[in-house]
Amino acid sequence: MSAPVIDIRGLVTRFGTNVVHQDIDLSVAAGEVVALVGGSGSGKTTLLRQVIGLLQPDAGQIRVFGQPLFSGDALAERRLRQRFGVLFQQGALFSALNVFENIAFPLRELRWLDRATIRDLVMMKLAMVELEPRHAWLMPSELSGGMIKRVALARALSLEPELLLLDEPTAGLDPDRSAAFVSLIRTLRGQLGLTVVLVTHDIDTLTALATQVAVLGERRILAYGPLDHVMNVDHPFIQNFFASGRLQRTPDATVR
Repeated sequence: MSAPVIDIRGLVTRFGTNVVHQDIDLSVAAGEVVALVGGSGSGKTTLLRQVIGLLQPDAGQIRVFGQPLFSGDALAERRLRQRFGVLFQQGALFSALNVFENIAFPLRELRWLDRATIRDLVMMKLAMVELEPRHAWLMPSELSGGMIKRVALARALSLEPELLLLDEPTAGLDPDRSAAFVSLIRTLRGQLGLTVVLVTHDIDTLTALATQVAVLGERRILAYGPLDHVMNVDHPFIQNFFASGRLQRTPDATVR
């Protein structure tokens, strides 16, 4: 049996005297799409930031691809982070760089790819997210919300990651653009064999993408498993969350 892509053990997070996470354990297997949900202040985005390596927990260990994320070995950590891509909530594009340069940025950081190779890779990533070559020369200020998400996704995929981390991927999009973006992620996940972890408050996004759901609350994981299992957990927050009236599943709605 292969090691989990993400393995979190005994994680504790504090901000001053406020304890956000207390002894959290979470394991994400290869090929899964895991949705992190929870109320405001439950620590969903904080946990994602810790998996990315932007925030170190106060206690516990995070292993990614079997390796400790905070090992103290700068070179090993850099190589490890090249194996995953991140899509931030607002896209986090560099406002002074055009679309091409935003996508090329991680590739240039490698310092061994020539200009022609970088150009070809950028155009390939644009095509993967269903954007045209002419969009490469637009500035972020000229993009719609949906296009910003697609460019940010192209950048997240620029280094051919095995793990994709998404923070509220459909936030700020209207229903049609949200559905189109979710469909794109599903397609790319299948084509590229990605493992995906996403933070979301949107039930439609969760239903369409997640194979596993982790509900955070009360400083711990209240429930973890397939959507059908989690929905039936007898806890007030879980019952209220899924009783919002927005959950409309079809037999094929959830990716398996």
